[in-house]
Amino acid sequence: MRVTPDLTAAQWRKSTYSGGQDGDACVEVADNIPNLIPVRDSKTPHTTPLTFTPHAWQTFVTATSGR
Repeated sequence: MRVTPDLTAAQWRKSTYSGGQDGDACVEVADNIPNLIPVRDSKTPHTTPLTFTPHAWQTFVTATSGR
């Protein structure tokens, strides 16, 4: 059984790489949850976000940032 983490204390921020008309294509990340990086679509904030370990998230960011 998969347990949904408690994200009530999550402090969401929009990605600086999100764009589009009126900010309609935004990814939000909460980086204040210990040992977990939740990611969600700002258009559907009440759905269960994707969650990553800090290492997996850093790997993803590095791979997609072109650095």
